[in-house]
Amino acid sequence: MKMNSIEEIKKYLKENLSSERYLHTLGVMEEAIELAKRYGADIKKAEIAGLLHDNAKCMAKDDLRKFIKENLPDVDENELKNYKTLHAPVGAYFAKEKFGVVDDDVISAIRWHTLGRVNMTILEKIVFLADKIEKNTRDIEYRNQIIKILDENEGELGLNKALFRCFTETVKSLAQRKLYICSATIDVYNWLLEITE
Repeated sequence: MKMNSIEEIKKYLKENLSSERYLHTLGVMEEAIELAKRYGADIKKAEIAGLLHDNAKCMAKDDLRKFIKENLPDVDENELKNYKTLHAPVGAYFAKEKFGVVDDDVISAIRWHTLGRVNMTILEKIVFLADKIEKNTRDIEYRNQIIKILDENEGELGLNKALFRCFTETVKSLAQRKLYICSATIDVYNWLLEITE
């Protein structure tokens, strides 16, 4: 199966995502490209992963759960407790099966763009961060705070510190709203705390 072109993917996403989600998607793609240039990652991989990261986002949560149960037995039960992250494993599956992506780095970046994981690759970090700070739909003040962290720290340390800030905010927000915190999120938080001290 040949991978769809960028234009074909954009056409599909425009037709299958809400207009705001599509705008966000384009923002993530653009931000991922910029971060890839900054941190020496593969720009084409960043572009494709950024563009496809939310390809399953507009599926109903019950459909996502059903799809995961039927097709993705490796997804941890804990992950199923927060419907906001269910689109990531499904999106990774679709990237391969629907859009013809064969690159494991790209598929992995899509898979882990919501929860993250311990020992994330540069590309996974880039797509995760791009999702949080793209300028089309995300909070500009928050974006500026993250960019400042990147600017004040050299190389991958800046990326790690920016990610740590994101995970700190996520844990805080979930706790305040009395929402389930996946154990993977805690693991990543602890890992980032260790490597940024």
